Amino acid sequence: MNRTTILFVVLALLYAGTGFLFSWNLALSILLMGLLSSIMALGVNIQWGYAGLFNTGIMGFTALGGLAVVLVSAQPVVAGWNAGGPGILTGLLLGAASIALAVFVWNRMAAGRARMLTTMAILVLGFVVFRAVIDPSVMAVESNDPATFGNLGGLGLPSLLAWPVGGLLAAAAAWAIGKTALGLRSDYLAIATLGIAEIIVAVMRNEDWLARGVKNVDELPRPWPVPYEVFLQKDPGFLDWVTRWGFDPVTASTIIVKLCYVVLFTLVLLAIIWLSERALHSPWGRMMRAIRDNEVAANAMGKNVTKRHLQIFILGSAVVGIAGAMMTSMEGQLVPGTYNPLRFTFLIWVMVIVGGSGNNWGSVLGGLLIGWLWLIVESLGPGMMGLLTSGLADGWFKAHLVEAAPHMRLLTLGVILLLVLRFSPRGLLPGK
Repeated sequence: MNRTTILFVVLALLYAGTGFLFSWNLALSILLMGLLSSIMALGVNIQWGYAGLFNTGIMGFTALGGLAVVLVSAQPVVAGWNAGGPGILTGLLLGAASIALAVFVWNRMAAGRARMLTTMAILVLGFVVFRAVIDPSVMAVESNDPATFGNLGGLGLPSLLAWPVGGLLAAAAAWAIGKTALGLRSDYLAIATLGIAEIIVAVMRNEDWLARGVKNVDELPRPWPVPYEVFLQKDPGFLDWVTRWGFDPVTASTIIVKLCYVVLFTLVLLAIIWLSERALHSPWGRMMRAIRDNEVAANAMGKNVTKRHLQIFILGSAVVGIAGAMMTSMEGQLVPGTYNPLRFTFLIWVMVIVGGSGNNWGSVLGGLLIGWLWLIVESLGPGMMGLLTSGLADGWFKAHLVEAAPHMRLLTLGVILLLVLRFSPRGLLPGK
């Protein structure tokens, strides 16, 4: 067997061991997060492994994918739309028109002070009109039963439709970011994308009319064909089947639901891998790798480096947005407060580095492996710390160590990353 097969077999044994030693519910929960993380890692690998773009704004694109689920599949709040929906739409259109007009004027006028002043005047006037139209409508929407609603809701469409919409929303944001930030040096690009991601999450947390802010959006529909546990537990055929095999109906229903998600997520992951592999080994993929390795030489050969960077930045961000939409659909709620750079940016980068940048299968391996470590150490930490401190007298120090044990995963990930960088600097499955 080759190295790739051996590593994936070891990974399968880790997940199987989690199911046998702990519970299959835990093993499937970790597997689901590992699959989602693998898709995000594939998106980052497209940007970094193919083109050398250092994007630290993964959190923002993940959040936009989650927002797409609310906008597409949440039920519309009729009273909110009647209170201020048309005014909000009008304000957004006026704001977009102001930006478009400013860009048009900037491109048409000759360089100089007159162009600068005219563009600034359009933007300032557009902003004043935008706020004058949208602010009263926003207040009206957020005043509509704020404890329960206070937002516009969504379109009430099937949740599966929100997944590609999440990719499109992330791609649109990536286009806007890329048009302004891709001309920067790699270190400045990293800072810019991280800051823009924080802005995206801050808007989601504070604009209640959009997605209820920190009040969260609950009861989002599940994607077809994933059933609800309560419906399975009321199904006579299902109850007869679990009784015949001696299973607990609650546990069995939860496992079946998670298996349905595993099948859906695996299909999406395999589709993205297939498309990524086809692209990587095509003339386009060879061109992207040439640009990554030597931009000056590629530019001398007549390749539009900036345009190709924008293209790859949009594609990778779209993949991350799809994964963000899938995660929100699975959780059934949008919680803007959970989006943080540690989980949705730097952990994904660790997955890409450990797996091997430039190799799609390496990103999948890193996503599943680091995803398993991230969650299993949190579960094992208190027990291990309790065993290690069993000889200590009871008191605040011992209690503090046990309570802080879940944070051992940060130490564990640091040790794993150092070991991989020391003994396999290009990752476990380096790109050829």
